[in-house]
Amino acid sequence: MSEEQDKQRNTRKKENNRLLTKAAIIGVVAGLLGGGIAYGGLSAANLNSNASSSTASSSSSNTGETGSVTTSSSGTTKVNKSRTTSGTMTSAYKKVKNSVISVLNYKYTSSSSSSPDIYSIFGYGDSDSSDSSSSKKSLTLYSEGSGVIYTTANGKGYIVTNNHVISGAAKVKVMLDSGKTIAAKVVGKDSTSDLAVLSIDSKYVTQTASFGDSSSLQSAQTVIAIGSPEGYEYASTVTQGIISSPSRTITYNSNQMTVIQTDAAINSGNSGGPLVNSDGQVIGINSMKLSSSSSGDSVEGMGFAIPSNEVVTIVNQLVKNGKITRPQLGIKVAAIDELNSYYKKQLGISTSLKKGLYVAGVTSGSAAASAGIKKGDVITAADGKTVNDVATLHSILYSHSVGDKVKITVNRNGKTMTFTVTLQASN
Repeated sequence: MSEEQDKQRNTRKKENNRLLTKAAIIGVVAGLLGGGIAYGGLSAANLNSNASSSTASSSSSNTGETGSVTTSSSGTTKVNKSRTTSGTMTSAYKKVKNSVISVLNYKYTSSSSSSPDIYSIFGYGDSDSSDSSSSKKSLTLYSEGSGVIYTTANGKGYIVTNNHVISGAAKVKVMLDSGKTIAAKVVGKDSTSDLAVLSIDSKYVTQTASFGDSSSLQSAQTVIAIGSPEGYEYASTVTQGIISSPSRTITYNSNQMTVIQTDAAINSGNSGGPLVNSDGQVIGINSMKLSSSSSGDSVEGMGFAIPSNEVVTIVNQLVKNGKITRPQLGIKVAAIDELNSYYKKQLGISTSLKKGLYVAGVTSGSAAASAGIKKGDVITAADGKTVNDVATLHSILYSHSVGDKVKITVNRNGKTMTFTVTLQASN
């Protein structure tokens, strides 16, 4: 092989190596871009704003179907300070932010302390002497939750929270949005609804939240939950989600409750905090979450809040009377719009009935039993008002006193019947 041929061969080898190296680099870059597509998809607005913020003494822009590319000769850029809050819940959060507080539950705990004399320090004296030790009680932070200030009256600021947040408390304090901790008084509490009302001096109140109409909620509606998950160190934490179900019947402490189901993250410490709609109105009080199924499987995105319409009814009675004397019918029910077609058929519910409460059981000797209401009836109205869920029935009943007479309309085997029920006190 001639020297000239050898040079040509080496030249071709070098050119091939350069091509292979270039192909490898392109492959790596493509891989990086591929990994960044998901992030870019989530923050397309940021991508576009950053692209448009590039600056240089000279630049050129190439616009394609997926956006624009700005080329800078100096390679510098800057922060784009134009702001937008479209599609966010920021304004809703600001309307309630300063009204959300942390609730601190203090309980007494016993502690023992020994007080050895000068001799016992050196190994002398009676170490078992009753004078050498003492027991004392001290207030200790036992648990934490959240709450929301909803009104002021007569020099007091009123706070709604969950009953289980303050249960067994020897002393209750609240930490305001400013970080200041002050004493609070328990105005009233109700274990059945899991609600409680606290009061503080109104001079500390800088903002109050308003209640929205929970009966108008729709599935997939955007909401935020505000509170102190895992304690006051994370106070004013905001999580966003949707209404998974505006009316879900569950059993809590052997009592049936109709609650709002949401996938907004609710954790320990969120209890008592508000669930807020896009108008900045409280439409529920966060109360509990389902973290595992009956089979032990982990569950995510199943939080529950007490509907605002029921909250308003309960807190007004607690402020007025300090307790709830609750009239009842003495029945167990299920909302038929939550039952699938199979169960409706098994229970003999008419396919023409779309709304109402199926009576699953009637307590012997109860107000309902005495009036003639039977298992299998479907309650469609009370006091002449349409009844679609448990919360509505509760609201109607709670507007009455024990001993009042209420007309209950039911559908029995396709026939409409009305019964007059004399309300009895709950146990």
